[in-house]
Amino acid sequence: MNRANAIVVFDIDGVIRDVGGSYRRALADTVEHFTNGCYRPSPQEIDALKSEGLWNNDWEASQELVYRYFEAQDTPRSAIALDYQELVAFFQSRYRGADPEHWTGYICQEPLLLEAQYFDGLTKAGIGWGFFSGATRASATYVLQKRLGLQNLVLVAMEDAPGKPDPTGLLQTIHQLDAQSPSIPVLYIGDTIADIYTVNNAAAMQTDRRWIGVGVLPPHIYAAKDQKDAYAEMLYGAGAIAVLDTVQALTPDKIAQLVTGE
Repeated sequence: MNRANAIVVFDIDGVIRDVGGSYRRALADTVEHFTNGCYRPSPQEIDALKSEGLWNNDWEASQELVYRYFEAQDTPRSAIALDYQELVAFFQSRYRGADPEHWTGYICQEPLLLEAQYFDGLTKAGIGWGFFSGATRASATYVLQKRLGLQNLVLVAMEDAPGKPDPTGLLQTIHQLDAQSPSIPVLYIGDTIADIYTVNNAAAMQTDRRWIGVGVLPPHIYAAKDQKDAYAEMLYGAGAIAVLDTVQALTPDKIAQLVTGE
């Protein structure tokens, strides 16, 4: 493979940063708050919701779990007085912190899953790269620019495109990377079924390009081998060509292997 003829697009949450103690913690806090302290979803329950492939947006996922809790108590959704903007504000107060200008929330504690040198390696190998994430632009740039120090990057965030699995944002990323030639294969790496569905949907729209969905195991799943195996099978079942333990396993050599099928 000519490595100059490959593009890698990265999801961010669960791929570039560990959000188990931030986004997912804020999600659980939010559901607990809006169910009056009666229900706090476990990591497994959050995974089960996201395995449906529709809940990439954690604000919407929080709302859905609140609705499902009350429905289980025989209360129809139409009778639930849930203000979505109030829910979002509460979520953000946990994730970013109470001060929108000076963040002190869970986002400040997110472990990074790679270092900036990883991207230097891709660039040196002639591999183009960018980001398509359901995170807000502010949250995404916080980790990519402030913490990793990446500059002049290509990023399509929540505000820029419909949510996954709609492939619009992925296609926009490719356009910004100036990779319009259909001969250039695209790899999209993410940690959820919605990410893999997004690649599938892009492939259905642009049949003249090679699209490769790569799954990566999110850190919260590492603890138990049976959970790792089940999560990997879920991603394979959604259409992933490969499932990696960490994003850094997606080396230039691995990219060449996936593109050539060797």
